[in-house]
Amino acid sequence: MQSKDLILFLLNDKVISLSDLESEGYTTSHILLDFIRYNQKLSGTKIGCREGDCGACIVLIGRIDDKNNMSYQSIVSCLTPINSIIGSHVVTIEGLNLKDKLTLVQENLVNEGGTQCGACTPGFIVSLTGLIVTNKLINENSISLNLDGNICRCTGYKSIEKAAKKILKLVDTTGLDLQRAVDIEVIPDYFLKIQTKLQKILSQLEEIQTDKRVQSYNIGGGTDLFVQKPDFMVKQNLISLSLQTELSYIKHEGDYIRIGGLTTFSDLMDSDILQEIFPTIINDFSLIASTPIRNIATLGGNIVNASPIADTVIYFLVLNPTITLKNGSSVREVYLIDFYLGYKQIDKSDEEIVTELSFNIPRNDYKFNFEKVSKRTYLDIASVNSALYMKINSAKQIEVCRISAGGVAPIPKYLVNSSNYLIEKSVSNQTIRELLTIVDEEVSPISDIRGSAEYKRLLLRQLILAHFLTLFPDQLKLEEILI
Repeated sequence: MQSKDLILFLLNDKVISLSDLESEGYTTSHILLDFIRYNQKLSGTKIGCREGDCGACIVLIGRIDDKNNMSYQSIVSCLTPINSIIGSHVVTIEGLNLKDKLTLVQENLVNEGGTQCGACTPGFIVSLTGLIVTNKLINENSISLNLDGNICRCTGYKSIEKAAKKILKLVDTTGLDLQRAVDIEVIPDYFLKIQTKLQKILSQLEEIQTDKRVQSYNIGGGTDLFVQKPDFMVKQNLISLSLQTELSYIKHEGDYIRIGGLTTFSDLMDSDILQEIFPTIINDFSLIASTPIRNIATLGGNIVNASPIADTVIYFLVLNPTITLKNGSSVREVYLIDFYLGYKQIDKSDEEIVTELSFNIPRNDYKFNFEKVSKRTYLDIASVNSALYMKINSAKQIEVCRISAGGVAPIPKYLVNSSNYLIEKSVSNQTIRELLTIVDEEVSPISDIRGSAEYKRLLLRQLILAHFLTLFPDQLKLEEILI
């Protein structure tokens, strides 16, 4: 007989069990936002776009990290199935309140006039609080980056920015541990007991994972699936791969970089290993989604989703990586370039999951650049995106070149002809001019909501130019290329 009282997670300072869900007709496949508002009657977490854009639904998720410390991140609860937060501490705006007084964040937001209609206010407070209690470097840039998933239609943001900068002066720039955050009234003191409670939940994790009511359909972050087909997803019995923490890693092993399939976009962006290889990765990934989405979106999910404009696929495709697929004890590898068979068609069975992406570490004098154009600069799907990787030999000729492009074909496109054309050539205005013609012949964009086919050809042309003008500013002149 299966237990009805499996404890799943903590909501603020309350224990939530499987029976709490089932008593009201919820399952672990339902969206966290709906459970918070309609079952738990915590209405401070707002319903806005239901697409992860507005930030009104943001909550904090706290987990025990690999250093045995509590780690909190902001996420969008409108795209998060309950299954994916099992073993976590979920914090809503109500869970941040102190008794009979405002928190440090709330007080400064009020004092600077950072709230008007109030619809977005809980999301901003939760996001700012989450930033403060991380043990990461906090500065004005990190504040802006951390609030990139919050939209305000009233204030023009300036009063919110003033409040955030004032808070920054009152806290340590390296972030606060939980005890210090409690002492200066950023969070209530019940946070100090959360880790012990989570350890008890995690001790029954194996029982939760094998309970037939908590499994069936593999899912990573779900940030696209719950936008595209939410009604379908809530009817599935989801197996949240997020519980398989062993699939979240970034490793440097010999000549290879190995990245686990459940590694989040935020983990990619924050990785010291990847920052050394891709010095611009923080700026590059700031163009992808937003902080609360990057905190849950996974590399494996982006690969399997098979979007022709998948940002991380376009990013890594130029390194000719392999991906590892696993089904039980069966394991195989396939080159990422061969994984896509047609529009939304992939070389993968329903039972397989992507466990790893790996690539040879670039050596010596290599160059890399990523470009993306979308209707909005931030928090938007690409109209066209592209990456370039190349190596120049001692004779100043191109020895290796790989160019990827998204939004111009049914699949994430590796531009074979364009890449091969550049081999053994030097970088010159004429070379790039001829390259643009070959690129145009190699792509087949279609007209859709993100632009006409002609417009996408123009965008790709501009991105190819941007690659070379960024990497070789002293060798190229735009006006001579466009003659």
